[in-house]
Amino acid sequence: MSVTIVTGASKGIGKSIVEILLSNPNAKVIAVARSELDLQKIQDQHGSERVAYIAGDVSEESIAAEAVKLAVSKFGGVNAIIANAGVLAPVAPIDKVSVDDWKRLFDINYYAVIHLVQHSLEQLKKSSGKVVVVSSGASVKSYSGWYAYGGSKAALNHLVLSLAEQEKGISAISIAPGVVDTPMQQDIREKHGGSMSAEGHKRFLDLHKNKELVKPEVPATVLANLALRGWDSSINGKYLRYNDEQLKEYTQ
Repeated sequence: MSVTIVTGASKGIGKSIVEILLSNPNAKVIAVARSELDLQKIQDQHGSERVAYIAGDVSEESIAAEAVKLAVSKFGGVNAIIANAGVLAPVAPIDKVSVDDWKRLFDINYYAVIHLVQHSLEQLKKSSGKVVVVSSGASVKSYSGWYAYGGSKAALNHLVLSLAEQEKGISAISIAPGVVDTPMQQDIREKHGGSMSAEGHKRFLDLHKNKELVKPEVPATVLANLALRGWDSSINGKYLRYNDEQLKEYTQ
């Protein structure tokens, strides 16, 4: 049996991750997201013997604690965590954004992952567990107005590197999922054009127009399989794109 905690589990990549995990008959999932209605639908579909959930804001440390506690009490432990929850806003030039808005983004994108790792670490060490973090190409490349988002994802890459080197008994990896057809992409097209360069915004408009966005289940398959199967030392601690040659075996 493999027990995985998935954050941002109610839509987009996260929902696809849950579906793919549960296609494995030995998998159990603790799904974490803000929408209790959406989480309940997932549980109704798959059954409470396969899925349990915590509804709440991942930026609150208590949510991480509750998720781990539920995993242990209901399924006996934690084998993997997939830190998928994240937000893009604020998108703005650096002189036109509040630092408080940056802090809010980091609470969700970065500190929430630290909370989850801290609360699950004991269980992960017992199970030789896996930490799978959803990063972004924005962690290694500049995108117009994405100061906070890119910075938070770069910080996650370093967290993964440090976990892999310093926490013996667990594995950690950071995966960029590509430009995926999710609600975040819709927000980029519809809400953030005025805060981005015309060229930068047009790139995302064209990807959608030309039907070149990646389907959520494509990176979700890689992320889920990493959590289920683990990986060897050659990629431990690394930041990789979902379609990197080193991840080919996880695509199916």
